[in-house]
Amino acid sequence: MDRLIYIAMNGAKHALERQAIVANNMANASTTGYRAIAATFRALPVFGPGAATRSFVVDSTPAADMRAGPIHQTGRALDVAIRGEGWIAVQGRDGREAYTRAGDLQVSSSGALQTRSGHDVVGEGGPITLPQNSEITIAADGTVSAIPTDSVPNAVNVVGRIKLVNPPEGSLKRSDDGLFRLDSGAAPADPSVQLAPGALEGSNVSMVESLVEMITHAREYETQIKLLQTAENNSRQWGQIMNMSAAA
Repeated sequence: MDRLIYIAMNGAKHALERQAIVANNMANASTTGYRAIAATFRALPVFGPGAATRSFVVDSTPAADMRAGPIHQTGRALDVAIRGEGWIAVQGRDGREAYTRAGDLQVSSSGALQTRSGHDVVGEGGPITLPQNSEITIAADGTVSAIPTDSVPNAVNVVGRIKLVNPPEGSLKRSDDGLFRLDSGAAPADPSVQLAPGALEGSNVSMVESLVEMITHAREYETQIKLLQTAENNSRQWGQIMNMSAAA
C-alpha cells in the first residue's frame, strides 16, 4: 500500500510543477525574445533499508527551448532582431556579461544604450554611450552610428559596435533575471552573427502546444489523486476486514 501512496504522491507533485512551468511559458507568450522553459525530470533510486524497489523523480536543471521565434518588422530605429543563431551581450545586475535575444533597445537618461529591462548593452570596447541630440542607427553587423540633429547632418559618427556572440547552446544557462550566462568567463564576439534592424523577435512559445500540455498535466494530476483515493479506500476496507476477523 505504501508503494502506491508514495508513487502517486510523487507523480502529483511533479505534475503540478510542470503545470507551473507551462503557465510561466504562456505568461511570456508575448515577451520579446523569450525562450520557453523545458521541464526535465529524471528518476533516481531510493537508498536505505527496505527501499531497494523504490524510486523517485527529481527536477533536472531547467533547460530552454532554443528554437527561434518569429521576426516582426517594427520600423523603429532601436529595434533589432538576431537573424538565425546568436545573442546580444549585455551587462547583468551582478556585473557579469549575460546574453539575450530581446532587441527592443532604448537610450537611458545618461545616454547609455540599454535593453527594455534596463541592462546596458555591451560593445566590443565596453558599454555603449550615445551622444545627445543625435539620430541613432544600427547596422546589420551591430555598428551603432549617430547623426547630429542639432546641426547640419553632414557627418555620421560611429559610437560603438554591439557585441554579438554565438556560444554553444549547451553551455548557456538561464538565470533568475531571464538572461542567459556561461558558467564562467565571457563568449568571444562572433562576426558571423547578423542583426535585422527595425525588427523584433517574438517569443517562441506556442500557445496551442502549451494549452495541450496544460490539459495533459491536469489529467495526469487527476489520475495521481485518484490513485491516492484508491489507496485510502483500500486501506479502509482492509481495516474493516481485519476488525471482522478479530471479532470472529
